[in-house]
Amino acid sequence: MRLGLLCSRIRVEEKLLLAELDRRGVAYERIDDGELVLDLQERQRPFDVVLERSISFGRSLYTLQVLEARGVRCINRAGVVETCGDKLRTTEALLRAGVPSPRTLLAFTPDSALRAIEQLGYPAVIKPVIGSWGRMVSRINDRDAAEALLEHLDVLGSWQQHVYYIQEFVDKPGRDIRAFVVGDEPICAIYRTSAHWITNTARGGSASNCPVEGPVGDLALAAARAVGGGVLAVDLLETADGQLLVNEVNHTMEFRNSIDTTGVNIPARIVDYVLEQDPAHAGPVRSDEIEEAIR
Repeated sequence: MRLGLLCSRIRVEEKLLLAELDRRGVAYERIDDGELVLDLQERQRPFDVVLERSISFGRSLYTLQVLEARGVRCINRAGVVETCGDKLRTTEALLRAGVPSPRTLLAFTPDSALRAIEQLGYPAVIKPVIGSWGRMVSRINDRDAAEALLEHLDVLGSWQQHVYYIQEFVDKPGRDIRAFVVGDEPICAIYRTSAHWITNTARGGSASNCPVEGPVGDLALAAARAVGGGVLAVDLLETADGQLLVNEVNHTMEFRNSIDTTGVNIPARIVDYVLEQDPAHAGPVRSDEIEEAIR
């Protein structure tokens, strides 16, 4: 099996994945997307399987499209990355699958965006259609704040800032839920708790274990299937009346804060799944079998 790991830089998560591959004696090649040159006329398949771990949405999407055209099995697939990396595409995929999510309005000018915000009511949330780690996500509490923010976005140069993705504000109980799905299995989940309304652990939120059995796992799996499946993290919101809503689906998730918290060896489960994708690989050696052999 010729295995590649596509990444921009080696973070804690990539170190854990590489250590797991080394522990199993699996040969792999690191693909640095900053150094990569792709000959579009070349049709030879360079790898059997590639695990995508790039922090760059654009680099990963285009690289995966080229690799898939050559017959490489990519995790996650280009179509999944394209959907998860764009909040509008994610919302549409969830709606098509009947997966509950916050009410969302789309507008393209400051005037229409202001009408959309007031249609939802204050507070409302505005997000960039492409972005991560909770950056440039804003809660708008009143009309003055809405007008100021929309003016700022209007003068920014990128066309992406002129696509106004506006969601209802969900008054969650000081936390949200991140559930991890690998293939057809929700493997674990965490609560992300913060005094700030943005609860991302990258923004200071603290992690604690959340039972993944039952509604949390069921909804996470439905969301993962809606966007095309693979190795995904699904962010869930709890409403005041106990309903669960899918907020986002992440295709290159961080998991360093969730291993000890949940007791689940997330990199091992990911490697299990990756090895199972090689059609020539008969009977993959799973992490639990390796642990038994060690004992």
